[in-house]
Formats: sequence, structure tokens, C-alpha cells
Amino acid sequence: MVDVLSRNQRSYCMSKIKGKNTKPEVVLRKSLWAMGFRYRLKNKLPGKPDIVYPSLKTVIFVDGCFWHRCPKHYQSPKARSEFWEDKISGNVDRDKKNNRLLKEMGWIVLRVWEHEIRDSLPECIERLVKALSNQRPK
Repeated sequence: MVDVLSRNQRSYCMSKIKGKNTKPEVVLRKSLWAMGFRYRLKNKLPGKPDIVYPSLKTVIFVDGCFWHRCPKHYQSPKARSEFWEDKISGNVDRDKKNNRLLKEMGWIVLRVWEHEIRDSLPECIERLVKALSNQRPK
């Protein structure tokens, strides 16, 4: 399929994609907050987790299906495929490295796909609440 936008127009559109406070992140944060799970956003941890629970030593990343190569939804772009393959592979490799670094620092790393939040929020929240509850002091 041929892109209907010029290269400059497509570049401009892609540059406007947010990296923080995306709709899936906000939906997830509001749901967890409503259930009594208070979190922190600002941090200097590897990978800059989207949600941090310092007292539980647990972090949550909300991964976009395109940017992190979701096995269920990712489709490689046809235009500039080599560029995108390198970019997305780099993201996936960086995710693995950050997971390893955080685990070495004693953190529990939870990852959620954007489609999980969009398509099955209750199940997603249930899984996260279970994992977070297991970290709370008994």
C-alpha cells in the first residue's frame, strides 16, 4: 500500500506521537489509583518506568504494540523497512537490557501491552493487582 502522505508529512506525524502520558498509561494509572495503589511517575530508574511503586520495589511499563513489537499486533512498515526494523529491534533489545538491570537492582518488572489495557482492562488490572498485592508486607 502506498502512503498517502509525503515523506515530510509522515515524518511530522510520527514526531507528534507522545512517549509519556499516553491514553493507555493514563487509563491504567487511574484504574490502579482507584483501587488504592498509589504510585510515583518521576524516576531515574533504567528505562524510565511508566509507573513506580518504590515501597514495593515494583515497576510497570506500558508497551505500545508498534514500538515494542507486540507478537499479536505488530506489522512491519513497508516503507523504509530497514530503518524501522533497526528502530524496533533496538527498542526490544533496550527493553530486555532494562528488565535485566532493574532485576539486578532488586526491582520486580511488570509489562503490559497497550492492547491489553484497551481490550481487557479488568483482566489486566486483576493481574497487576495480584502481582502488587504479593509485594505488600503481610
